Amino acid sequence: MDGARISRALARLASEIVEENHGTSDLYLVGIRRRGVPLAERMADKIADLEGVRPPVGIVDITLYRDDLSTVGAKPIVNRTELDDIENRNIVLIDDVLYTGRTIRAALDQLIDFGRPRRVQLAVLIDRGKEHRELPIQADYVGKLVPTKRSEIIKVMLNEFDEEEGVVIVERPAAAAEAV
Repeated sequence: MDGARISRALARLASEIVEENHGTSDLYLVGIRRRGVPLAERMADKIADLEGVRPPVGIVDITLYRDDLSTVGAKPIVNRTELDDIENRNIVLIDDVLYTGRTIRAALDQLIDFGRPRRVQLAVLIDRGKEHRELPIQADYVGKLVPTKRSEIIKVMLNEFDEEEGVVIVERPAAAAEAV
């Protein structure tokens, strides 16, 4: 995907979210750090273009909720989680890539620690396919389904972090692929 295709996918996702939620009332977009955050901001802008109202955007950092935290390192870098009141709101969690489902599980755990939303939905730019799923998690809104092999990595590049826009598939280095 190039930048234009990313933008079109986000516009389509924004439209689907508005339609499914019957507008923007009680809608709250929550980006998962890192690349889910700028995607959530962009989607909020696209919803504002459609509806004239920009839904609020929150941020979750799942670092301390990961089930592999012990493998991350002795002193993991934890960024701030920024959430307003989520009680009785329609939350749309937003991330760049859905792979095993473990990131989403961690985000759900953290979200529930902040309150009880009415509904939680998941929007992802790229879904790598159910064959990689380790948990029973699926996206409600998908920008693009990209079936991949375990030896491949989906690299999402956004101007906010990479100074370029695009999505590419790359082969894992040989040593890392053998470990999987």
